[in-house]
Amino acid sequence: MTALPITDATSTAEAIATVQRWVDTEVPATWRTAAAESPAALRSVRSPADYRQWYPVFAASGLVAPTWAREYGGLGVGNEVAQAIDQVLRPLRLPRLNPLGLNNAAAALFSHGTEEQRLRFLPPIVRKEESWCQLFSEPGAGSDLASLATRAVREGDSWVISGQKVWTTWADVADFAILLARTDPEAPKHQGITYFLLDMHQSGVQVRPLRQITGEAEFNEVFIDNARVPDRYRVGEVNDGWRVSASTLSSERQMVSGSGSGGMGRLGGSGAQRLIALAKETGRWDDPVVRHKVMRVWAQEQVRGWTNARVKQALSSGQSPGAASSIGKVHQATLNQQIQDLMVDLLGTNAIAWPPTDDPDALPRDVHGMLRSLANATEGGTTDINKNILGERVLGLPKEPDPWKGKPWKDIPRS
Repeated sequence: MTALPITDATSTAEAIATVQRWVDTEVPATWRTAAAESPAALRSVRSPADYRQWYPVFAASGLVAPTWAREYGGLGVGNEVAQAIDQVLRPLRLPRLNPLGLNNAAAALFSHGTEEQRLRFLPPIVRKEESWCQLFSEPGAGSDLASLATRAVREGDSWVISGQKVWTTWADVADFAILLARTDPEAPKHQGITYFLLDMHQSGVQVRPLRQITGEAEFNEVFIDNARVPDRYRVGEVNDGWRVSASTLSSERQMVSGSGSGGMGRLGGSGAQRLIALAKETGRWDDPVVRHKVMRVWAQEQVRGWTNARVKQALSSGQSPGAASSIGKVHQATLNQQIQDLMVDLLGTNAIAWPPTDDPDALPRDVHGMLRSLANATEGGTTDINKNILGERVLGLPKEPDPWKGKPWKDIPRS
């Protein structure tokens, strides 16, 4: 199947009609019916394996990333048409797979990559033929990412990379990674970093899972021992990786706030609408205190949705979201944890005891959401770091004094 006949010259009405015809033809009728009923109904008729098998149909249509140019796997439409397309697709609950490729890797490629790199990597990202992860954080460089110690040394037309990364989501299934490595230890810490695209399928890369409280191993630590990256897979200039990474970090914050193009939405659990249903199921909706708590987070969820919509509109118009990505990240992390805590509160004893099993999928869904939400304040940049960004860039507060500012990275004390 080729991409839909929608272009930047197509009217909004024509685009809606074309997408609706595609939906009627290509999206299984049972999925459409179940999606209109509830997420639970949809899960009962569409397994993850079913969705992965069908996904190439979605990717080939150009609807996964409609604002991207057709040569990159999109349709090349403007913001207004893209929003209209989203309105048609949203009720169907068709998640974009490969979010770290669609958001984090693509952001850097669009902002700083070469045309050759974009043509090489973006279409397979859309089709999920190549999955991505992000190799930024290190055991001694998490919140202070610029202090990272992974080294990259130039050898002819390649770079030899050694070091360790940690808390890497989906590294165990990734084909490629975006990676920051130090290329000049003599320069100040922000100025000696370069941005690379690393092939994960090589002998110099070892991935070890990190088991979570939910029983899953979504995060990993990655050991890199003389892995090689061709220079053509370097994004941006040598030693300019910190500036390149800004686009990725901003996109990551949008993703964990629910506003990314392939976003992960509520990382860890359902939303306020599920709270309302659960309160009614448990007979607690008649309690005015419960109703007050539920509607308080429901209202906050609406605010978050409006904020995310403004961010998405700015991105589609080619604007930078600026500090808005940090606002969304801080708000989402706090709000989601409040929602999941209230979810478990409504479940009562059903949230603290269930039949023993080694199967993480057997964990009650709402309990799983609460446990997973514990990571929200850390992933995508810690909440405290993002508050510092907002304080400095929005409120104009002074930065904390740094006695090592401007000193060579090699001279800075590290843990």
